[in-house]
Amino acid sequence: MSDVFDRAPDDRVQVLDESGDLVGEPPDLSDAELRDLYRHMRLARHFDERAVSLQRQGRMGTYPPLAGQEAAQVGSAAALEPRDWIAPSYREHATVHVHGLDLAEILLYWMGHGAGGWSTDANVLPPAVPIATQIPHTTGLALAAKRRDDDAVACAYFGDGATSEGDFHEGLNVAGVFDVPAVFVCNNNGWAISVPRERQTASETLAGKAAAYGIDGVQVDGMDPLATYRVTRAAVEKARAPGDRPRPTLIEAVQYRFGAHTTADDPTVYRDESEVDEWRKRDPITRLERYLRETGRLDDDGVVEVDAAVRDQVSTAIDRAERTARPDPDGMFDDVYADPTPALRAQRSHLHSLRDRHGDSAFLKD
Repeated sequence: MSDVFDRAPDDRVQVLDESGDLVGEPPDLSDAELRDLYRHMRLARHFDERAVSLQRQGRMGTYPPLAGQEAAQVGSAAALEPRDWIAPSYREHATVHVHGLDLAEILLYWMGHGAGGWSTDANVLPPAVPIATQIPHTTGLALAAKRRDDDAVACAYFGDGATSEGDFHEGLNVAGVFDVPAVFVCNNNGWAISVPRERQTASETLAGKAAAYGIDGVQVDGMDPLATYRVTRAAVEKARAPGDRPRPTLIEAVQYRFGAHTTADDPTVYRDESEVDEWRKRDPITRLERYLRETGRLDDDGVVEVDAAVRDQVSTAIDRAERTARPDPDGMFDDVYADPTPALRAQRSHLHSLRDRHGDSAFLKD
């Protein structure tokens, strides 16, 4: 896989073209592992559809859709080992599930349960809603792993907008200086809420920014799960190199989010539907399904079986999440200050008055 790094940052790695035909070197995955990638991507898409529906019905709070980004999330997560650490942004639902979090626990987080799935033993940090704050955390995790010699890699996930933050520079700079075992995955979905990629930076690519930190930068087709797996696996192997010279990597996974930034966003204000339609032609699930069918790894019966399984799994997760008692809204004021400020006390009092008038149902909708 060394050829992954023997290319310019704008020489995008691709294994499957938009039609699902093989155009690059495929990763060394078994038939079962390839079908598992497909199943996880189908699961992520259906989970996303149901989560958006739950929010629209007032059964869950604001939610960030992932549709269109399944390949980058699933393909990269599959390249990691359970002992590795993930520091996600708020959109990596498929990534953290592949790495060990239950779907119900992920839903609980977006339903207002502060712990959510992060009560499990999976090596996943809570999602970072402030932009780019997880990048220095990832560098710190990787540096700690190196000093403990525990053979773990830390992997950060963030959007293209995060590359405009100081945390991005600081995290990658320290990672390069100290040779930490880290992988930085930039999910470049074209938009930082309403700000397009070309307004973020004058750099030709985001992968090219790696040169400033003395590390490798690789651009990959983020809607190609096989290419994303191949690139991430190569980066993980380099980060896990024995001795004192593990090296971090910046991966720019070029993709597109089909839906809104969050369910509180209206993307029709800043982008045309024709743009969305054009990107839908590159749907990562369709591409992988075509490849698996054409190579005899999947047929109609297999697709039907996957469809039934993912629907059942998501329904079970929703039922479990909704059976869980909702957190007390009053808890949002705990652990903010040791001695509550006058403003905080006033806000708490206002909450109590709202509850007296409307009951807890007033807090279940956006």
